[in-house]
Amino acid sequence: MKIAFPTQDDQGMESLVHGHFGTARHFVIVDSDTGAFNAHSNPDADHLHGECQPINALNGAQVNAVVVGGIGAGALRKLRQGSIQVFRGVEGTVSENLGLINAGKLPEFAFDQVCGGHGIDGGCAH
Repeated sequence: MKIAFPTQDDQGMESLVHGHFGTARHFVIVDSDTGAFNAHSNPDADHLHGECQPINALNGAQVNAVVVGGIGAGALRKLRQGSIQVFRGVEGTVSENLGLINAGKLPEFAFDQVCGGHGIDGGCAH
């Protein structure tokens, strides 16, 4: 399975998983079967709130799943429409979260757990 981990810095498997899918500066893409990984930048990182284009953010990477700390409802819906599973990651590195997903310990994101925004009326479930 190919898994995308949104990160702010490209430090490979030691990159910290970012808390917000759309604003992550990079994605570390890991093949969970082989352990091979690569990273690329997010061309959609500077979008307006609610206008995330998650498939564009993945910059052409074909993935089966995403592991992230937080995500908006629109991005979650668009990823699911593309048959991409979205798992709720924990604070820590790509390597640590990969171990958790491989062990079946990361739940899939539910719509009642998504980020509602970051203003006065918005809030995150993470």
